[in-house]
Parts: sequence; structure tokens; C-alpha cells
Amino acid sequence: MGLFDRRKVAVPTAPPKPQKPLNPQRTQWNDGFGRVATRSVQIIAVLIVVGALIFGITQLSLVFIPIVIALILASAINPFMRWMRARRVPDILATWIALLALLAILGGVGWLIVNAVRNQWGALVDSAQDGIVTLQESLAHLPFAITTEQLESIQKTATDFITSSQFGSGALAGVSAATSFITGLLLMVVVLFFFLKDGPRIWEFILRPFTGEQYERARRIGDKTVSTLGGYVRGTSIVAAVDAIGIGVALAILGVPLWLPLSVIVFLSSFIPLVGATVAGALAALVALVANGPLTALIVIIVVIGVNQIEGNFLQPVVMARSLKLHALVILLALTIGTIVGGIVGAVLSVPIAAVAWGIVKIWNGPNEPAEPARQKRPE
Repeated sequence: MGLFDRRKVAVPTAPPKPQKPLNPQRTQWNDGFGRVATRSVQIIAVLIVVGALIFGITQLSLVFIPIVIALILASAINPFMRWMRARRVPDILATWIALLALLAILGGVGWLIVNAVRNQWGALVDSAQDGIVTLQESLAHLPFAITTEQLESIQKTATDFITSSQFGSGALAGVSAATSFITGLLLMVVVLFFFLKDGPRIWEFILRPFTGEQYERARRIGDKTVSTLGGYVRGTSIVAAVDAIGIGVALAILGVPLWLPLSVIVFLSSFIPLVGATVAGALAALVALVANGPLTALIVIIVVIGVNQIEGNFLQPVVMARSLKLHALVILLALTIGTIVGGIVGAVLSVPIAAVAWGIVKIWNGPNEPAEPARQKRPE
């Protein structure tokens, strides 16, 4: 290469220095405190919406509760309806068969309870009177004396309350509650009839405004709701039946009066998880204590504890594993909130509603793809 060669020679150059990004303009909403304030406003808005929803539900409980119960019963009967539709049974005939079968079962259970109470009520009253006499004799031997005058004062107070206007207003409130119950029962039967007959068509009508991905998500939500509610009711019914049969057989062998109504109470109360069967067992032990004495009551308590252990360690994990995947703390919180909002009915409905909500979260973005906040990011 000559000294005056004009060809360009590649000279190594330093890489260009990266330019610093421009800092966005800081405002009172994009700094740390502003982001906290924004999240706080969002949380307050969500709480306001939830509070308004709960307030509306409590105000319209006479309509909301029958509709939810009808939906739960329709979901439980859904496999039977599908079985009849698969055999080309007309919808109206299949609906009447399922509805009349359900009403016959509920009516038969009610008749058994009333008949058993009517036949054994006299014996229970006599046993209660003997128990009160025994209790008075036992109280006489306590270190602190309870005189006959004090017992008579307590009896007089109870009599005055029964004859007071406060008790009368309570009785009128009871009549109003009975009227509301009958109204809700009739509404539940009518809504259940249409859910059984036209449930899929009703849901498709509700989904008419949705298209594309939103429609598919709504379809998944509907299917998940029906499967969760149906599985919960069927699984809980199996567990409740085992509890009722186990405790009822023990009560019958021990000769405890009203063993059949108490068994039915155990069955119904088992639909309240964690505490229902235990409370019903305590009631059975109380009846045994009054009617048969402390030894029989102790045996009943042992039987109730044994049945609850079998239920919690064997039945619940096997029967309820697929339909109810909720932590015990979540169930307890749902029971507490449901009881505060809706009383006994709220306690019964709170857990399946919570299970449905969690099931919807798990299929929000796909059949096996939960919503982003619910995805597992790290091992627990």
C-alpha cells in the first residue's frame, strides 16, 4: 500500500455511549405515595360496590334466597335431567317427574318428623319434668344455696314475659316470618320448575350480549357454577346421610326419645360445614341427658365425636375433594360472613357460593387457566 493511497482504512471506533432515558415528569400521582393513594381509592370503590351489593341482597332476600336455593337444587338434579333428556323424555314430562320426586322426598321427611314428634312428645315432656325435679334436688346440695323462693321467682319472671306485650310482639313477628317463609317456598318451587325445564335456554338468553372470548368465558362460568353446586350438594348429602344414620342408630339403640327427628336435624345441620353436625350432636346429647340420664348423654357425646372423626378424616377428603377445594379458614370466614348477613340460611349458602367464586377464578382465562392473580408463582 503506497503512502498516498486514497483507499479508506477501517479505524476502530469506540461504541456510542447509551443515552440516559428521559425521566418522566414527576407528579403527585406517579410517585410512591400517589400509587398508594390510587390503590386505596380503587379498594374503597370495590368495597363500596360490594357493600351496595350486599345491602341489595339483604333488602331483596325474599327473592334472592329462593332463587339461589332453586339454582342449587336444579344443579343437584341436573344429572338426572340430562339422563332423561338423553332418553328423549319430553322436557315438560322430565321436569314434572324431577320436581314431584323432590317434593315427595321433602314431604315424606317432614311427615316423618311431625309424626315422630307427636308420638314421643309426651314421653319427652315427662322426662323433662323428672329431670327438672332431679336438678332441683341436686342444686339443694351445692355449696351455695338456691332456695325455693329463688326458683319460684325465676318461674314468675318467665310467666310474666310470656304474658307481656314483648312476647306478643315476638309472636306476631313469628307469624310474619312464617308468612315470608311460605311465600319464599312457593317462589322457590316456581323458579325451580323453570330452571329444570328451560335452564339451558335461560342461560343462553342471558348470554346474548356476549360474543367471542367473552361468550366462551361466560359459558365456562355457567358450566362451572352448575358442576360446583351440584357436586357440593350431592357430596354434602352423602356425608350428611352418614352422620345422620350413625348418630340416629346410636340414639335408637340407647332408647333416646325423638331419635328420628334428631337424626333429621343432624342431616340438615350437616349442610353447615365444620359446626353443623357438632351442634346437632350436642342437641341430641342434651335430649339424652334430660330423658335418659348422664351416662347415656356421655355415650351420645362419644358417638358424635367418633362420627365426626370418621367424616373429617375419611368421607370429606374422598367425597368432597372435587367439588369443594377450600381451606378450612376460608370456610370459617365464609360461614361467619354468611351468618351475619343472612342468619342460618346465609350460613348454609355461604360455603357453596364461596366454592363457586373460587371455581370461577380458576377457569377465568381458560378451562385450566386461572385468572392472573390466582396463578401460582412459586412453591408454597
